[in-house]
Amino acid sequence: MSNQLRRLQATTFVSTLDRFAMPPMLVAIAHDLDAPLSEVVQAAGAYFLVYGLCQPFWGMVSDRLGRVRTMRLTLLVAGLLALMSAGAWSPLSLAVARGLAGGFFGAAYPSTLIYVGDTVAIAERQRAIAGLMVGVATGTALASLGAGLLADLASWRVAFLITGTASVALAWTLHRLPEPDATMRPGSAREAVGTLARSPVALLVLLFAFVEGAVLLGGLTLLPPAVENAGATAAVAGAVTAVYGIAVFLGARLVGRLAATWHPSRLIALGASAAVLGCGLLAVSQEPPMAIAVALLLGLAWTSMHSSLQTWATELLPAARATVISFFAGSLFVGNALAAVVVGGLADAGRYSLIYAAYATLAIPLGLAAGWQRHRWHRTPVAAA
Repeated sequence: MSNQLRRLQATTFVSTLDRFAMPPMLVAIAHDLDAPLSEVVQAAGAYFLVYGLCQPFWGMVSDRLGRVRTMRLTLLVAGLLALMSAGAWSPLSLAVARGLAGGFFGAAYPSTLIYVGDTVAIAERQRAIAGLMVGVATGTALASLGAGLLADLASWRVAFLITGTASVALAWTLHRLPEPDATMRPGSAREAVGTLARSPVALLVLLFAFVEGAVLLGGLTLLPPAVENAGATAAVAGAVTAVYGIAVFLGARLVGRLAATWHPSRLIALGASAAVLGCGLLAVSQEPPMAIAVALLLGLAWTSMHSSLQTWATELLPAARATVISFFAGSLFVGNALAAVVVGGLADAGRYSLIYAAYATLAIPLGLAAGWQRHRWHRTPVAAA
């Protein structure tokens, strides 16, 4: 593995570690701040909302400022805001610090994808993107297990001190990362968005990302409360989420090997099948043993289908690659947010079987349409960069 990819993996690891650190500590934070849990949950919600909404913005900024400079600047500011989060004295101050941190951390993962798209040959690109997911998997698992443990043994503030310090240090380390060639970039943000808007295939891929966000991220978000609703403790529910991180780690290795011989449409079909089976099983039972199996299946779905769609996004419009990828990421998180709103009432009522049956049903047309369209799509000479 090249040093460049290791630095990009470190970027995805730190940003994911910060993103998944807060959920296991919600109860501890509410107790420490002497605030209702609902207010602390809203502070966490501010992070995810701003995280998703800022994705397209950072893609266009990187076209003007440069890929590496954008990563370094956003990681530096995000790290400082994470350190400020550790000093929050009320739910409002926490919401402001976490919301702003989410906005800047939101640049990290799309920026790594854009960098890979700019520097890695198409034949090796999916393997490299699967490698980035190793950082995501490690960050997810470590945050799910470690953040709650830190909150119990020391203080929830320690977790943000760690992610903030790591982010600031990483911003310095990335100065060794070479800046990609800028000759293929669009002349302006308006030109890049116009290029995207005139591409039916690119818009279709954004739609696939939107639905995938609803199914895969939505299914993952509700997995811990679904397990708790079945009678498990919060610690067991957190361990299930950690299993998902391990599954992504293993799945990334598997997909990295399969990508050398499998057409991306087959990987999409594999991921969609895993999503249908996983959500279908959870519709039957939310007991911990079943949830562990589902976490493994969702990890496989994420690494095979999502990495294939991400790789496709890097290939569509090389001249507007940053805009396509950042809108792709934004669509993914907007889909997740909208799904949360739609099923929120069902979750409050404990109707997780119905929720996951709906997710399984939605994954079927997603897999069929995305797999078929990817099978039919062929690169044009312009899209071969």
